[in-house]
Amino acid sequence: MRQGTGIGEQGSAKAKAAPRGRPASAGPTLSAAEALAKVTPARRAAFEILALVGANQGHSDELLHSALTEALTPEDRNLATALVMGVLRWQIALDARIRTLLQRPDQRLAEPVAIALRLGAFQLLHMDRIPAHAALSESVELCRAAEQPHATGMVNAILRKIATAQTPGTRVFESTAAFAERLGHPRWLVERWVAAYGRDAALAICEAGQREPSASSIFKGVGGDLPVMDDGSRLVAELAAAAMPDARRVWDCCAAPGGKTLILAHRLPSAELHATDVSPKRTAQMQARLRRFAYAERVVCAVVDTAAPPKDDLTFDLILCDVPCSGTGTLAANPEIRHRLKPEELARQAERQRAILAGALRRLAPGGRLVYSTCSLEPEENEEVVAGVLGAAAGELRRVPVDELLQSLRAADLVRAEAAFDTALRSGALRTLPGLHPCDGFFAVVIERSGSISG
Repeated sequence: MRQGTGIGEQGSAKAKAAPRGRPASAGPTLSAAEALAKVTPARRAAFEILALVGANQGHSDELLHSALTEALTPEDRNLATALVMGVLRWQIALDARIRTLLQRPDQRLAEPVAIALRLGAFQLLHMDRIPAHAALSESVELCRAAEQPHATGMVNAILRKIATAQTPGTRVFESTAAFAERLGHPRWLVERWVAAYGRDAALAICEAGQREPSASSIFKGVGGDLPVMDDGSRLVAELAAAAMPDARRVWDCCAAPGGKTLILAHRLPSAELHATDVSPKRTAQMQARLRRFAYAERVVCAVVDTAAPPKDDLTFDLILCDVPCSGTGTLAANPEIRHRLKPEELARQAERQRAILAGALRRLAPGGRLVYSTCSLEPEENEEVVAGVLGAAAGELRRVPVDELLQSLRAADLVRAEAAFDTALRSGALRTLPGLHPCDGFFAVVIERSGSISG
């Protein structure tokens, strides 16, 4: 798999990817095992995790909490996390910088060589507390340990040039392509954001995507018996609970990993609550999580494909339909999305989302409300999905503005006063943008079925 700007290449290309000459500057010949022994545990773990992410064999967050890091000291685990997340966030910009220093800018490097260069370049450019000699020498040894000794001289030379280069000056004006590259985002994605939200907003989204998610919260009462979750996800769940506070039967239809389900269970203690997911594995993990909260004991969990025809005639007063999506509103926490997502995938996502929303609406009782949400910034997955499904509903469904629901959260003293969401309201829907609002990018709309809930 090729990522970012594509300086790395795997498979048979390894044999032809890097120059064969091995200059004296590469140092004495060591075996792969000897070279690996000279690399600190944190950098070894980071290198292996980045290789697995690049091969699409795992998600960064899962790998950083796997057996690959469990033997590390807390300090090494923190360093490995900083290296993995930093390289993934800045990979496009790092590759662009490295490419200018190659003898042939169009040269394809073996993936282990590309990863070693990215690791070294990231430390030199973004980690002031890392000694330059450590970043440089261990990147060379990682290259050697990956059985790419012919490339060690090149890695050494490129990283030395980066270490001694002057910091580029600030440009008076940057094109969209320029700031997308500087801030490590795919140009095609940034151009979409400029078209949808304007240049300044797109720049703010890119800048937010390069920062670690904030540890502070927009909500009061964080912790205690509430689940640990990001503010955007909690905001959607709180809006859903506020949309139908007297609901008797509630369905979270794409519930895993269960954070929103827990908020609903906490806010609606007398409701019959169902939580389902299409994945058996994720449903089992969600069940295990819910068991840790006494107030979630009544939640009924099941494996259900919401898009498929229902197997019973149950209807629900309140449905939370937080559908799987591209996740482009969460790039700070999930940086590899920017390397994996392709433009054509948005249409595939939207087709599945329409099917899920239509399936959920089939179970919505008269007078009931459904909250449709994503953590995507792309209109195809949000406004266009809702418009398409409601357009086929022959007037029995209507949009309910979320403005009053946000006001009810403030009135309930759940949201901190400084968390202003007035600019997050677009045509009656919630639309948060990273960098402009104090959370990830989320979309939410409330849909109501005509009629009244029967007694």
